Amino acid sequence: MIPVDVHAYIGQFPFRHLPHPDPEILVKVLAREGIARAWVAHLPTAFHRDPGPGNAELFARLAPHSTLLPTPAVRPDWPGWERTLRDAIDRGAPAIRAWPMQWGMGPQDASMRALVSACGEAGVAVVLAVRFEDLRQRHWMDAAGDLTGPHLRALARVSPTARLVVLGAGRELVEEVHWGLTPDEQSRLWWDISWLWGPPEDHLALLFRTMGAERFVYGTGWQLRLTQTPRANLDLLPPDLADAELTDASSIAPW
Repeated sequence: MIPVDVHAYIGQFPFRHLPHPDPEILVKVLAREGIARAWVAHLPTAFHRDPGPGNAELFARLAPHSTLLPTPAVRPDWPGWERTLRDAIDRGAPAIRAWPMQWGMGPQDASMRALVSACGEAGVAVVLAVRFEDLRQRHWMDAAGDLTGPHLRALARVSPTARLVVLGAGRELVEEVHWGLTPDEQSRLWWDISWLWGPPEDHLALLFRTMGAERFVYGTGWQLRLTQTPRANLDLLPPDLADAELTDASSIAPW
């Protein structure tokens, strides 16, 4: 049984139709894949100026499902974001979502730094997605670029209590960020495995050997990606990594 999938969504995507946007389907997918719980975000909210209505829908739609844990969005340049963060914590969110690229925030954005610092003090993780889709398949109106290494390095250095979970990074970005940080800073980041290649490239195995499996958490990217891919890549690890264990996201937040 996999304890937590940190990378799941409900709701529709603005740029292509998704056939299974409902939490009821996600519950069945988790049961089929042997995943105990999921951190769930509201996909449309990443593209909204005001995350409030999307957060309200997220909490309401997940309320009947104890295995689906809401990770609401907190936009730190929006009025009252501190109240939004407190409300998320009071309602038991294990982490919050932020979308700096969709919100037009650069690597040194003061509001994002304030959010990461506040979350560190409050004991909740900040979840950041590198991408939704590969650049080669994006709709022309989907203009936000991938989250960058400078963004992640800057945020990892904000506070010694910060905890960042990064979704959808490929090997190149993982290595660029990880090896550009001090060991203490490295310990504040975890990477999901949803976009890391298995055989024949064996990027996942390489990163496990060089960084340690404990720097990684389980994530599928449902409903934008197939849930079977990360499990298959773990099953196809070389024999010397057969006992490698990912970090259980429950140990990251709350902490």
